Amino acid sequence: QVQLVESGGGLVQAGGSLRLSCSASGNIFRIGTMNWYRQSPGNQRDMVGIITSEGGTAYADSMKGRFTISRDNAKNTVYLQMNSLKPEDTAVYYCNADIYTSPTLYYNFWGQGTQVTVSS
Repeated sequence: QVQLVESGGGLVQAGGSLRLSCSASGNIFRIGTMNWYRQSPGNQRDMVGIITSEGGTAYADSMKGRFTISRDNAKNTVYLQMNSLKPEDTAVYYCNADIYTSPTLYYNFWGQGTQVTVSS
């Protein structure tokens, strides 16, 4: 069984920073692309950004220059550094990953989410 567990959410003032972590555990052969999504009340879940197994990244336009995704493959962990936070960044942030349980077989997993609240 594989689990993704996010941490690091909380309440921060506008202009502040937070660093989210997402750690994978269980029957893991290797991890492919890891992604961050977010969802605010009444809205769909939107992609924040992705990081490939080689470390390549891409971000949604509204996060470029403020958010940075990184990963530590040895720790099976992905990070989301969020700077210059705005009230509109308030959402539940979810980790998502393609996790290989064998050399050729992978499944897509979601974490349980962590709340980020930015006060004005």
